[in-house]
Amino acid sequence: MAQAKLLEVQDLKVAFRTGRTAWREVVHGLSFDVNPGETVALVGESGSGKSVTAMSVLGLLPKSTTRTSGRIAMEGRDLLTAGGEALRAIRGREVSMVFQEPMTSLNPVMTCGRQIAESLEIHRGLDRRQAAAEAHLMLDRVRIPDAARRFQEYPHSLSGGMRQRVMIAMALTCNPKLLIADEPTTALDVTIQAQILDLIAELQREEGMSVLFITHDMGVVAEIADRTVVMQRGNLIETAATSEIFATPREAYTRALLSAAPRLGAMAGRPAPARFPRIDAVTGLPVPGSDTGLPPLAEAEPLLRVEGLTTRFALTSGFFGRVAGRVHAVENVSFEVKAGETLAIVGESGCGKSTTGRSLLRMTPSDAGRVLFNGTDLMGLSPEALRQQRQHMQMIFQDPFSSLNPRRSVGETIAEPLLVNAICTPEEARLRTAALLERVGLEAASATRYPHEFSGGQRQRICIARALALEPQLIVADESVSALDVSVKAQVVNLMLDLQAERNLAYIFISHDMAVVERISHRVAVMYLGEIVEIGSREAVFGNPQHPYTRRLLSAVPVADPGRRHTRPPIAAEELKSPIRPRDFQPPKRSYIHAGPDHMVMAG
Repeated sequence: MAQAKLLEVQDLKVAFRTGRTAWREVVHGLSFDVNPGETVALVGESGSGKSVTAMSVLGLLPKSTTRTSGRIAMEGRDLLTAGGEALRAIRGREVSMVFQEPMTSLNPVMTCGRQIAESLEIHRGLDRRQAAAEAHLMLDRVRIPDAARRFQEYPHSLSGGMRQRVMIAMALTCNPKLLIADEPTTALDVTIQAQILDLIAELQREEGMSVLFITHDMGVVAEIADRTVVMQRGNLIETAATSEIFATPREAYTRALLSAAPRLGAMAGRPAPARFPRIDAVTGLPVPGSDTGLPPLAEAEPLLRVEGLTTRFALTSGFFGRVAGRVHAVENVSFEVKAGETLAIVGESGCGKSTTGRSLLRMTPSDAGRVLFNGTDLMGLSPEALRQQRQHMQMIFQDPFSSLNPRRSVGETIAEPLLVNAICTPEEARLRTAALLERVGLEAASATRYPHEFSGGQRQRICIARALALEPQLIVADESVSALDVSVKAQVVNLMLDLQAERNLAYIFISHDMAVVERISHRVAVMYLGEIVEIGSREAVFGNPQHPYTRRLLSAVPVADPGRRHTRPPIAAEELKSPIRPRDFQPPKRSYIHAGPDHMVMAG
């Protein structure tokens, strides 16, 4: 006898209103199912319709601007024709959802414990005291350390991983039969991502629930999914067992997704950074010989020398703002970068990566240290002298949409530094802007368009064009590709490598994506609690990691191979220790040992 389906989606079509009478279909006749106790991954790039499909299952799309047809059945009951009361009874009790960004999904003015308790009161009819007791148990159940204290805390005081655990606890309050997880690990560091994947798998085994896991990360798919449904632009491309999808993908788009996914270890034996291979649009396979490497670095004096950089933030309390403690964000950091070289700075959120990048450009004031750029100490420069030096040092930020002025055309944005620094006339700036847009792979005519008219990858290209406008020697790229799909990420990394080869650019590449770091970097610095714990050539750090934290980071990276599932050691559910120290705290003196040529590790 065939097993009864828990969830059946048949010929689902979703259209959004685009005008008074105009509609645009975004999901085109999608069909798939989920069996009891099964994990099904819904994969595809941004805009493929994954999240819209998930919202349709729970009836969360706005009725006034959405038109949905087909059939979505939960244990035989059609959810598309169910009334509001019936849907409310199903949500939470039978189907729950974990959203991508817990900070925007959790109520910022309610404690975490109260939000879980409220769900229990509404769906299970518990009184306030019973709900609070059960909420404490739920926090323990999702492996949150010191659950009693976390119960009273607000979302902003928790790390991203802990907030996601709270969201999972809320979703599991009514023991649902189906958990929909919409990109729950996309914004998390690799170690926190590994913890969340382990937690979901463990809870699934304990509760016997099914999981519909939405992601664009093929490594995560290989780690967790029994079956995989591949989507592109609202269409079903193929569906099969995950092992079959990875071993013998039938469709070119699936092969392209797998080929574009960065794999840790792919750079073994290649000392210089190398481009991601170009993917053949017809076959979906890498074009042989397209993953060309950069030429070897020439011997030269360092372009940038950082010595003992220290940045701390005062924490005040009381009416008079008394300093109660300090955040030791960057502590005695030293490194060098040559022209044409990429130094990657890696570590978990809160380790001080971004603060280091901002401090060396003096975007964030530092407490101590020297930053020598072409022999000039930036820390002692006047504002006018610093402005002159900043023409040679630029930054690319993580979120291109928030770093571009929505009221300015992209042409005005790119030309602005040229005009502000009186480098050229408005007409010359227009011509240089057109040339820069073409160099980063966009049409010159797009200069008149605005940021919202571009995709995420295109907006990041615009940010790169703006950074190149002043012909800098150094670019600090702060998580510049972390929010992009795998294929777009590969394109942007390749563009950065091409520009580096052409212009002898130096990069400080800040990231937590270890597979991308392996592809783009010459040297790697690993940061933990504001300090560099290991630094050396990329081959040395990745091939022979010495510090326990470096090994932990590398072991947490999901492998895009279902055959190697469960071979990764479990990551302990511990948070990154706090960099907050008492006001009079004096950090211990650190020493480093040589682990090999161009490879230093913190002692102790």
